[in-house]
Amino acid sequence: MGRRSGRYEMAAGASAPGGRDAICNFVICNDSSLRSQPIIFNPDFFVEKLRHEKPEVFTELVVSNITRLIDLPGAELAQLMGEEDPKLPGANSTASGFFRSLMSLKRKEKGVVFGSPLTEEGIAQVSQLIEYLHKNLRAEGLFRVPGNSIRQQILKDALNSGTDIDLDSGEFHSNDVATLLKMFLGELPEPLLTHKHFHAHLKIADLTLFDEKGNKTSTPDKERQIEALQLLFLILPAPNRSLLKLLLDLLYQTAKKQDKNKMSAHNLALMFAPHILWPRNVTANDLQENITKLNNGVTFMIKHSQKLFKAPAYIRECARLHYLGSRAHTSKDDLDLLTSPSSKELQPLKSQKRSRLDTCHQEETQQRTEEALKELFRHVHNMPDSAKKKKLIRQFNKHPTALTPGSDVPTSPAPRRTRSRSFSGLIKRKVLGTPVILERKSRDATPEPERVSKENVHLLQKCGSPAHMSQAKLKSLEGRKEESCRRMRAHLLSKDSSSL
Repeated sequence: MGRRSGRYEMAAGASAPGGRDAICNFVICNDSSLRSQPIIFNPDFFVEKLRHEKPEVFTELVVSNITRLIDLPGAELAQLMGEEDPKLPGANSTASGFFRSLMSLKRKEKGVVFGSPLTEEGIAQVSQLIEYLHKNLRAEGLFRVPGNSIRQQILKDALNSGTDIDLDSGEFHSNDVATLLKMFLGELPEPLLTHKHFHAHLKIADLTLFDEKGNKTSTPDKERQIEALQLLFLILPAPNRSLLKLLLDLLYQTAKKQDKNKMSAHNLALMFAPHILWPRNVTANDLQENITKLNNGVTFMIKHSQKLFKAPAYIRECARLHYLGSRAHTSKDDLDLLTSPSSKELQPLKSQKRSRLDTCHQEETQQRTEEALKELFRHVHNMPDSAKKKKLIRQFNKHPTALTPGSDVPTSPAPRRTRSRSFSGLIKRKVLGTPVILERKSRDATPEPERVSKENVHLLQKCGSPAHMSQAKLKSLEGRKEESCRRMRAHLLSKDSSSL
């Protein structure tokens, strides 16, 4: 069609080594009027591809996640995997009631559709019944009220022969079609949900929430039940899964019209549980206390049917990464069941990238810390002289490597005043004069080793030592000191004379 019209071009990826088909085909649209249309992409594409091409890997992947949700002993797990024949209730019973014998006789009369194993051809025939019932959901007692047996037989023969049926002609009633659909499901060799999954459905019905102390409650854990059913439906045979989806959607729409047809989800489950979930050739007495679980399980499927046929997100991601050759997380707990060889090669690259990111983050943090310290250091030195300022400067001096910023911070040297600590110091300064002051200045210019900081080194580098100062500067400094000494002596003499 596309080639004849010239509006589309078919393209396909190159074949993989070993003669395998390409991952997907795609269509290139050359018509500009159609390019604005939305592209519909199947999110389960890689899931279906993995199921079709590698069924063993797919089954192992899904079953491993099922066992994470429900506890299956060794025998039941082997039955789920198809390694052992399922052991069903009533299988070893010697009692043979009328109901069991009648159902066995019915299944011996096999036709093309009814009584035969489920095939795509049979689904195509039965889908006519489902399509018709979607248009007649308002009939009261649908699926509960039996139809006319003669009309049902005529319709059954027509379906077995494969002839076209016009259900809208008015020849058949909706109750005839609904009863015939239940008959088709009941005459299948095994239930629609298969014998292998019987014990798993019983365990899913027992999934309940836990209280704060970790004890089980009677409240169903709906999220875990939905997730477990999603996984369980993934490993159903393809025909069973297709028909189950059509059937549950029909029952869901029927329950939505329960104000007209009087058929709730629970009432529908009572009608269909024996046909789609109960093991064949068993009676209600064989199931005993499990009947309530099975009926409630089918009720839950009907209510949540719109969510059950979507693969969980981690299964989708695993299937996608499996074909892209990356490391695949197979469950929420990161179960690495499908680890491709290329994923091992990517691990050193990922670790190196992570280390580079950590180093950059540390450098950025260190830079921000230094900038904050510089800003704090500027603020402290711009403060007026006070006891608080001196205390803060002492804190900087105690931790020079951690608190004091680099030499690029502009610092203003604070004038240091020399004070005598006793009256004898005043007398010494009065008598000796300049030598005492010079000795004190030289002591102040050479700080103790443990109190050396970047600030003091910066001040020393800025001011310079007396040995490197010019002679003019030394003379001017000595002149200032002599002048200050004369003033101090005059002040002391005046103070002594006044005291005397």
